[in-house]
Amino acid sequence: MRAARDFAGADAVRDRLRAGGWEVVDSSAGSRLERVPTASLVAIDAGWPADVARWRRSVSELDAEVLVAPLDRETGWAAAANGAVQPARAEVVILFDPSVEAAGDVSGPLLEALKDPSIAVAGPFGVRGKGSLKEFAAHPGPEVDAIEGYCMAFRRADFLAVGGFDRRFRFYRIADIELSFKLRAKGDRRAVVVPVPVIKHEHRMWEATADAERQRLSRKNLYRFLDLWRDREDLLVERGEQSGKTQRDQQQAGKSGDPGPDAQGDQPASAGEPPPAVVPMPKPAITARKERMVGGLASVSAKQEV
Repeated sequence: MRAARDFAGADAVRDRLRAGGWEVVDSSAGSRLERVPTASLVAIDAGWPADVARWRRSVSELDAEVLVAPLDRETGWAAAANGAVQPARAEVVILFDPSVEAAGDVSGPLLEALKDPSIAVAGPFGVRGKGSLKEFAAHPGPEVDAIEGYCMAFRRADFLAVGGFDRRFRFYRIADIELSFKLRAKGDRRAVVVPVPVIKHEHRMWEATADAERQRLSRKNLYRFLDLWRDREDLLVERGEQSGKTQRDQQQAGKSGDPGPDAQGDQPASAGEPPPAVVPMPKPAITARKERMVGGLASVSAKQEV
């Protein structure tokens, strides 16, 4: 069809093939049909080839495309992640840190979760804000404010639609939270924790960065995140849960004839308290390395705060 310059017809055929799980791959030798992968598994090689090799082995049996992108220290982590996602052929991308090892079917549960259009991003490690956008801590979910970049799944089309990771996040910290917020804000969707079989190992980039430098870079990324999202505390799941509880209490009070505290002019005890004067320092993603099984998830027993 293309030889006959019927480009619209050729594109229509390609679309029908893709809908059936096939795609046309063009090359100098001609065109061929290839199966569209069920998922694209992506990792960033930050200079620790043994970790990347271990990750490759751990996902080799999964029915998925495997992509590795090198980290360019000049352009930074976010640019490398964007470059890795761009050529992915599957509708769903699962981004891994090479410190995470698959110990079974990781892609299946995440693909199943993303069949729900109300879910924007999913993964085994989630965080919630501790009452504000200034500090986040690990949370078991299922609904969370953000998914950590150790293993996070999202639709490639959604990722491209929001512009991917913000390239200004040259250091990896908090880039995953910022992306989660972008994906959730587009269409008012959710981030959910999905237990999958993975094992966390030592995070090389964190360990290899001097303490003073990683604290400086983490704080810089936190301020950057706040500049972008400080007016969107409505995206905090805890705020929504509290609002829903208040509405239910008011409805129940109305049914019982009690007007409730708001109608009497009472205010919460914390209403007049000033905001915190100091932004809490971001804390290490891993403060202990002791593997345990939680809900089918082989993970690190640690308090995780981003």
